[in-house]
Amino acid sequence: MAEQSTLQNPPPSDRKIRVAVIGASGYTGGEVIRLLLNHPHVELAFLSAERAAGKQVGAVHPWLRNHPRLTGIKLRPLDQLGEVDVAITCLPTGALPERLPQIADRAKYVLNLAGDFRLDNPQERAKHYPASVAHPRADDFLYFVPDLSESLPEGRFINLPGCMAVATVYALYPLFADGLVEPDVVVDAKTGSTGGGRGGSEQPAERSGNFRVHKLHGHRHLPEITQALTHFTGTAPELRFSTHSLDVPRGILISAYSRLKEGVSPLDVKRAYAKAYTGKAFVRVRPSPKAPQDFPMLKAVVGSNIAEVAVSVDGDQCVSIAAIDNLIKGAAGQAVQAMNLALGYTEWTGLSCAAVAP
Repeated sequence: MAEQSTLQNPPPSDRKIRVAVIGASGYTGGEVIRLLLNHPHVELAFLSAERAAGKQVGAVHPWLRNHPRLTGIKLRPLDQLGEVDVAITCLPTGALPERLPQIADRAKYVLNLAGDFRLDNPQERAKHYPASVAHPRADDFLYFVPDLSESLPEGRFINLPGCMAVATVYALYPLFADGLVEPDVVVDAKTGSTGGGRGGSEQPAERSGNFRVHKLHGHRHLPEITQALTHFTGTAPELRFSTHSLDVPRGILISAYSRLKEGVSPLDVKRAYAKAYTGKAFVRVRPSPKAPQDFPMLKAVVGSNIAEVAVSVDGDQCVSIAAIDNLIKGAAGQAVQAMNLALGYTEWTGLSCAAVAP
């Protein structure tokens, strides 16, 4: 049983929430900082990065260096972490488990964006996240999908979904929730270069003007997608999940191919998506898309916390599309959204619904 959260209500209005960003030197950490700088109820109390400790934030993230609230703020080693209300962890896979005791002792609430504690199955966890297998806190982490979970779990430790996983779940959830499709589904996921983090080994010259396979089998988000859809719909899908690398900095586009069960009509599908996402803060279903620009696309979501979703039916063939910004809706925006819910703030506080273009 996870511990009861101590932050079910916001603190007095004259005190801002003290937030720590752990792993603040990566792309996700930088996006968390950027979003929190514009959050009216947040004080950036601590920013950690071991290898960049002592550097000004603007030296590590040049796109943030002109923000007046960052003047003089430096990244610090984790052992200097003091008491905070919320810690948002953006560490590389495998780094959190050994650091968690130190973070848990100083933060009332831990929101984790890494994958270490997402999977329930011990065999899958050992395969994809071995550092977390025997961790005493592993069962304390509760999995939360913004816009899909009915409410934020009442615990101190929240694990948020992976970027390609959450985009796929948004694309397929209505079909399985209403039992409209056969379990066998093919998912083609395409992602921008920031999905590999700042430490990625691919040279820009090799990615520029190119489109290539990333991973055809065995991606670590596959068991997470299966687990999430089974939990939320009661049906275990049989997924074939492949990923490809796009020549763009950020954004994910999911195309999921399924087959409707006998007797299911296009109207049934349309109603399922409307029922699933009407009233959700950040999921937008594209109405009856016909022209290519009507469908979800990166230019409509990059820079925002929006997930665009659409579905097209031809006979018994169904194609579901979802587009998100991998660094916001797929990561940093989820953390801010969950933090707002935990503290009783309006869900979209500090988050944008408008994309950045051209």
